[in-house]
Amino acid sequence: MIFVLETKSKKLKNNSFILKEFLDNAFNLKSHLMEFLSISECDLDGFLANAKTNLANSHPGDNLSDVADFYTEIVGDRHLADLAAWHITSKDYIADTLKLQQRFSRDLVLDFGGGIGTHALANAMSSRVEHVFFVDINETNRKFVEYRAKELGVEKKLTFCKTIKDTKISKFDTIVCLDVLEHLANPDSQIEIFNEIMDCNSIALFNWYFYKGDNNEYPFHIDDSQIVERFFKTLQSKFLEVFHPILITTRVYKKFK
Repeated sequence: MIFVLETKSKKLKNNSFILKEFLDNAFNLKSHLMEFLSISECDLDGFLANAKTNLANSHPGDNLSDVADFYTEIVGDRHLADLAAWHITSKDYIADTLKLQQRFSRDLVLDFGGGIGTHALANAMSSRVEHVFFVDINETNRKFVEYRAKELGVEKKLTFCKTIKDTKISKFDTIVCLDVLEHLANPDSQIEIFNEIMDCNSIALFNWYFYKGDNNEYPFHIDDSQIVERFFKTLQSKFLEVFHPILITTRVYKKFK
């Protein structure tokens, strides 16, 4: 498989410029949402203000037989709104995850469960990254990030897929999986898959939040103690943690040699 590497300086930016652009406007997130959803700024503000509540209220609770169904069939554009609201209101924290990503991302990158595309787009802007594979089961998310990539001029460095198998890549140099594992019915199985598609020089960035909230405000998160324990046992059996000095919840891992 051959990838086209965009070399124009305005599209491959240095790390400090990428961070500044995100802190200024989250890579033009609001304007992208208005255009993609054909919505006015006033209506968008209301949409974002109620995003978390609307997403939580859409969850069918114990009636949900397959967690994937929630993100493919139920959420619609409410997931976009929830993620956008989080990225806009928590820009300092998100910027720190981008700083961490800049330390480790290189060559072929898998962004698993990439949401609204902040991390995939930032990686696509980096000269250290050859190509980014954006994987998300939600078709609306994929279409939105594809739209954003074109608007930002980095579309040649991104491929959009529903599953990891669709990428047709056997090994990745970097894996980014942020705010995803707590949504999976079997996060330990996903760790096993990541282990299989990494080599001894690959790096993975993971975080998790196995908690439904004090008032069930995150009903779509997994918090079953047996599932969580199985996850940590698998993680610790497959990966060695790599120290980094940034004070955030995201962790960095490499495979045991």
